[in-house]
Amino acid sequence: MSEPASESSDRAPSFLKDRATRRWLASAGILAIGIVIGGYLLGNGLVRAKEADRSVTVRGLAERDVTADLATWTVAYSATALDLASAQASVDRDSNEIRAFFHELGFPADDLAPTGVNVSQFTDNGVPKFTVRQRMTLRSTDIKRAQAAVKRQFELVRRGVVLEEGSGMAYTFTKLNAIKPPMVAEATKDARASAEQFAKDSGTSVGTIKSASQGYFEINARDGDSGGSWGVSDTPYKKVRVVTTVDFYLR
Repeated sequence: MSEPASESSDRAPSFLKDRATRRWLASAGILAIGIVIGGYLLGNGLVRAKEADRSVTVRGLAERDVTADLATWTVAYSATALDLASAQASVDRDSNEIRAFFHELGFPADDLAPTGVNVSQFTDNGVPKFTVRQRMTLRSTDIKRAQAAVKRQFELVRRGVVLEEGSGMAYTFTKLNAIKPPMVAEATKDARASAEQFAKDSGTSVGTIKSASQGYFEINARDGDSGGSWGVSDTPYKKVRVVTTVDFYLR
């Protein structure tokens, strides 16, 4: 009766030993798989990090010719006399001539308004004198009519109006916000073309945008000098320009 008990006690340790071995092998297998996956992810992460460092910075240009939609003409004139009343009367006469000039050209009365007056007194060889200076400003969206007025400005001189320094037409383009989005898109497209050429030369390809800077919009005369000096009128024909800086990923 004692022998069966002895066989049972011999089998138990062997069974437990096999089960422990299987558990160890399973744990070792899981650990090995984990090491393999971790190594792959680490290696792949390093590759991605290395690729992320590969980029090229280029600039894109967009230009567009536009026509100004606002004309502003400041007419500066003055009169000097021995007394203030006479100087003021002379300036009033010039103001009426200026209003008549623009009225004859077809500008509405509301387009013209006085924008400044200055009175000074000085002594000329012991004789006291007064000078009255005034500015009249025309503001119009009729660009063609404004251009015609500039061509005939000498008629004001014939009417006895002496134009001072600071008189001149200025043209402004006020619709920049309407053309900003398409121009930025054009500049970005131009930048990508430059990046693609660089990538082609270096045996890579262009990826997504890493960072970008829009840059500043510039509005200058389309054909050289935009005026601004005495006796020189501005031009309504403008060139809008923007340069964007874009950093592209390379892959």
